[in-house]
Amino acid sequence: MTEPLTIRGREIGAQELAQIRGWLRAHPQWSRHRLSQELAGQWDWRTPAGQLKDIAARDLLNRLEAWGLIGLPARQRRGGRQRPRALSGAPEPWRQGPVEPEVRRQSLAELLPVSWQRVGRGQPERAWVARCLAEYHYLGYPDPLGQVHYLVRDRQGREVACLLFGPASWKVAVREAFIGWSEAQRQQGLGYLANNSRFLILPWVQAPGLVSHLLAGAVRHLRTDWLAQTGRPLWLVETFVERERFGGTCYRAANWLSVGQTQGRTRNDRQHRLEAPIKQVYLLPVVPDWRARLCGL
Repeated sequence: MTEPLTIRGREIGAQELAQIRGWLRAHPQWSRHRLSQELAGQWDWRTPAGQLKDIAARDLLNRLEAWGLIGLPARQRRGGRQRPRALSGAPEPWRQGPVEPEVRRQSLAELLPVSWQRVGRGQPERAWVARCLAEYHYLGYPDPLGQVHYLVRDRQGREVACLLFGPASWKVAVREAFIGWSEAQRQQGLGYLANNSRFLILPWVQAPGLVSHLLAGAVRHLRTDWLAQTGRPLWLVETFVERERFGGTCYRAANWLSVGQTQGRTRNDRQHRLEAPIKQVYLLPVVPDWRARLCGL
């Protein structure tokens, strides 16, 4: 890494990265929780009330690992395989009726207007979103840190969809070629990109045109929420559609740009031996001069 990154409003350069790597070498027994607390304490990273921002520190560490810059210790397992915290606990008191109602076939007009709720940590709706993704999305529920969670309801207050947006991928060849930015510009600019990591229309909801309508609405809400969460404006959104499963029609209908496909390898596949599903890469510009902004960093 030659240029500093900005994550959660913190600038991460070579010195900060070396410090984190030093902790990992010197204390291999530390858990991710212990490491995030150490980072927040050493950097005096606190809320206005004076509390250590260890959750933000954990998100920062996860992003660095996802981008291949560090290797974190394995997640701790206590008493067998653990479920994500959001999937644990009692049924949500706000949720009325059966978890999986009968299939509803409706027109889009019958559902509109929809309402959007950004659900945060500790809210009961967040656990319900996590459970729906774990059960009904083929990729399951991801690590929630750094992910903006949305729950969408129809005009009668019934849940219709869940969407998650998180940090952009560290490197995507066709994305970099389409943007036309340099290596240094990419490292500086990733914080202005978001990734639509999960999109689930609940399986009992069937309404033609709903997917494209929600994609457009999501980005309008995300522009405000991304700035609030990361401290950076949103200029571009990406997503990856597995070609053998989906045609990507809804993204194209919502004006997303198909810019190419992945190479069928994971970020850890340095010897080109592992195979991963090939995915179509879609980008959605959020501001008219997005390319000039990203290539001007």
